[in-house]
Order: sequence, then structure tokens, then C-alpha cells
Amino acid sequence: MVTIVDTLNRPQEKSDVRPRHPEKEHRPDNPVQRKPKWIRVKAPTSPVYRETQNVVRENNLVTVCEEAGCPNIGECWSKKHASFMILGDTCTRACAFCNVRTGMPGPVDPKEPQGVADAVATMGLEHVVITSVDRDDLDDGGARHFADVIAAIRKTSPSTTVEVLTPDFLRKDGALEIVVEAKPDVFNHNLETVPSKYLTVRPGARYFHSIRLLQKAKELDAEMFTKSGIMVGLGEVRNEVLQLMDDLRAADVDFLTVGQYLQPSKKHHPVMSFVTPEEFKGYERIAYAKGFLKVSASPLTRSSHHAGEDFADLRAARKAKLGH
Repeated sequence: MVTIVDTLNRPQEKSDVRPRHPEKEHRPDNPVQRKPKWIRVKAPTSPVYRETQNVVRENNLVTVCEEAGCPNIGECWSKKHASFMILGDTCTRACAFCNVRTGMPGPVDPKEPQGVADAVATMGLEHVVITSVDRDDLDDGGARHFADVIAAIRKTSPSTTVEVLTPDFLRKDGALEIVVEAKPDVFNHNLETVPSKYLTVRPGARYFHSIRLLQKAKELDAEMFTKSGIMVGLGEVRNEVLQLMDDLRAADVDFLTVGQYLQPSKKHHPVMSFVTPEEFKGYERIAYAKGFLKVSASPLTRSSHHAGEDFADLRAARKAKLGH
């Protein structure tokens, strides 16, 4: 896991002094294992990386690239690709795998939609990914804010395609409808892991609720692409992954991503296994055979990695399937 901390250009805030994961402070340590050679990545040095970083800072934005410690940040930011995380940098959930700060979030920033839209325009993005922390404290889980961000991007950059990676909106009636009515091009919600691991890995979520969320999104807008992703190496077995694929196909999900879980700290869930590139290739072949339009499966695959190129592949695959 590569986490970029900019101590030169980003002033430390008071919030940085608080424990990042207070709910994990008293958990026993899980030693962080040495990563195999196929997961090594280089630290970012490109001038374009700094340009992207400056755009993010100038618009007072949060990116999941930084908050989640994504190993692909150097590659993506050097290509002016970034996934924007709206609704703050503090999550109301306490997932065992996640590096995003946990706690009580602050108020929603009404200027954020335009700030994101301005950054998209400045960077000249053809495709943008908008995700968020879980906001269980809000009546709609942040759905209206998602819609406002989409609308701002459409107004400022009408040719840019928009992908949303949403929370599960658990017990937030009507929230999904608000997001879908805003017409994102791709609706993504990650299952993260197989159902047998939810109580230890994703305790605040419910597996079949997430499946139903994806299914209902497609029912509400059949033209919209749907997408979901999981991590492997959390202790799942192969047949559980194959069953999860079947569950997603039953929900008519178009796109599946499969990546290696990497442990952010000794307080997070341990890596139970490092899945080999050959095993990832096997998952990819099986997923395509099950009918997904697009599959990305590799150790460094993440939901937003190569999202623009993948969206182009999705459109081409659908056209080929429909015969036009």
C-alpha cells in the first residue's frame, strides 16, 4: 500500500491530530505482511502529478485516491485522472478494511458541487468518478448532494461522462431514486467481499441489500451501466467468489472489478492471502463466461482505476452484444 502524505504543501489541520480510526485503537495488532513482487509500485514523481494535486487543493476537494491510500495514485494523477470524494473525509461506518477516517462528519459543504465541477473542467476530464463516505447521519444518506454534483458537472462540462460510486443508502428510502434520476452514466456500488465475511469486514452493511440496490438501479434505468467490485485475500474461498458473480449477474450488473486487499495498518483486518496474477486471470475468464460486459481483475485493480477506458469498453461491448 502506498500512501502519499504531502507535508510540504498541505497544512496540518486540527482534525489530523485525532485518531484516524478511533474504533480500531484498542484492537490487537495484525502485523502487516511484506507484499509480493507483483504488487510493488513506484512513488509518484511526474510534474503532471503535482498539477493534479494543485487542482485538488485549489478547489478544496477530497479525493478517495489519497484518503484510501490507493496504490495507483501516482499513475492516475500523472494522467490527470482523479476520483473525487464528496460529503467530507469522515465516514460514519467502521469497516475493517478501510483507511478513510472514521467519526462524526461535519456539515455538508453547499459549495462542493461547483468546486468539483470546476476541477473537472480545469482538468479537462472526459470521464469522472464521484464517490463519498457513508453519511448515515443524513436523512437521504447524501443522495441529493450526489445529484447536485452530477448536475453541476453536466452544466459545466456537458460532454464529460459521470460515474458514481455510492454508499449502500441503508434504511434511506428514496435515496437511490434521487441519484438515478440525476442520470449518471455508470452506477457503481461495491460489495467489497463475499457474504460470509460481512460481519467481520463490513459489519455496518448487508450483503443482500447491496445486491438489491444494484438490481433496483438497473430496474429504474435500464440504459445506465451498473458496476460492482470486491477485494480478495480477506479469507474468502474461490467458490464464494463464483457465487457472488452469479448473484451480481442475477441483478443484471454489467461490470465487475476484482482486486487484492492491502492492509492499511496493523489495526486493520489482516491480509489472509496474496492472490497470484494467474488466479486473477482465472477469475476474469470465469466472469466473462458468466456474462459480464466488462471485467477488470488484477492485484492492483481498484474500482476507479482506468475508469474512463473501461467505460469506453463497456459501451463497445453493449453495442456488440446488441448487434449495432
